[in-house]
Amino acid sequence: MASSSRRCIASALRNCSKSTFSCATSRRTVDATSKSARPLDGITVVSLEQAVAAPFCTRQLADLGARVIKVERPGDGDFARKYDTRVHGEASHFIWLNRSKESLALDLKNPEDLNILKKLLERTDVLVQNLAPGASGRLGLSYEALQEKHPGMIVCDVSGYGSDGPYVKKKAYDLLIQSESGMLSVTGTQAKTESGTKIEPAKVGISIADIAAGMYAYTNILAALMQREKTGKGSKIDISMLEALTEWMSFPLYYAFDGAPGPVPAGASHASIYPYGPFKTGDGSVMLGIQNEREFANFCDIVLGDASLSKDSRFENNTARVKNREALKQTIEDIFSQLSSEDVVKRLEVASIANAKVNDMHDVWNHPQLQARGRWTEVDTPAGVVPALIPPGFQPRGRGEGLEARMDPVPKVGEHNSKILAELNMA
Repeated sequence: MASSSRRCIASALRNCSKSTFSCATSRRTVDATSKSARPLDGITVVSLEQAVAAPFCTRQLADLGARVIKVERPGDGDFARKYDTRVHGEASHFIWLNRSKESLALDLKNPEDLNILKKLLERTDVLVQNLAPGASGRLGLSYEALQEKHPGMIVCDVSGYGSDGPYVKKKAYDLLIQSESGMLSVTGTQAKTESGTKIEPAKVGISIADIAAGMYAYTNILAALMQREKTGKGSKIDISMLEALTEWMSFPLYYAFDGAPGPVPAGASHASIYPYGPFKTGDGSVMLGIQNEREFANFCDIVLGDASLSKDSRFENNTARVKNREALKQTIEDIFSQLSSEDVVKRLEVASIANAKVNDMHDVWNHPQLQARGRWTEVDTPAGVVPALIPPGFQPRGRGEGLEARMDPVPKVGEHNSKILAELNMA
């Protein structure tokens, strides 16, 4: 945003009434005249956030132009700052989740600091929090406590299990929610032992429960902002990590409908579609996926060189192939063992069979498709400039007419205290 626009918005902030909605309306009017206007320019988000779920939500709001003020503990700040030191001494999670934010260091157990926060909320459109269960309520920051004074405020609570129910006070971390939601029952491997088949569950390699909750918080906030345009009223949003990930588990839930056996862990293969997964070749492995009978017939004819396999009763449809996956895998890998990965991929391409490389992180940094589409940019951090992926849906700078994401620096703890206190006339 241009510096002149920032001055206009700061002026509007100082002069707006305590009605959050009318204040937000005046700020959007100012921003609409800016050539660099983004969808959420003029929207102020205050977030009492830590770890992944809430920070992922608010970073996406910042991508769209919202002013996000991240309230952190003085000194150490968000504990995710200390998860690791992989990015020039900074934590990988934190660098990913916290660009384009302002850091306000407050000790909310201190009445003076809590008063600063409450003063700031007079100028806030959205309050997000994922503190420990019950913490925001004890601080007087629940939707119910804020609604009368701030009728236009949107309050989004992100928690493990939601705001009520028998698990309301139960602590929740990503792996625990993966376990509670059934994710671990479908993720992992099977190994044959003398006593039978042993299932080894495996955690999904990213914080999928946190990410799911962050995405639902983000989209619900966008919907609440649209609703406020129509009604002038704020909203209470209650996001549960368990409910977010259970929604994403709906396919295996329906697969196990009415007492039917659920999907079993299949490693990197698909639990209910086959062949779909990695297969060994003469010099490595390839990943491939087949979705329908036409593709399987092409696969047998062109890739395996044996059209009769698609007529084999063991493999004649997907249900049969899943049941007889070990026999089909052996057949495929017997043929692939005589070929290089490159040769297999060539055959797959001729047959129009979806395939992929099994990339590691270093491969992804250098992925030719991402580079060709200009999907990398740079952001500044407390440890210097680092590369950053342009979020999906946004255009690289100067390419086309689409939206350009805000990609401002990752803040130090308390970096913006002086600026924010001056705006509040509390410096």
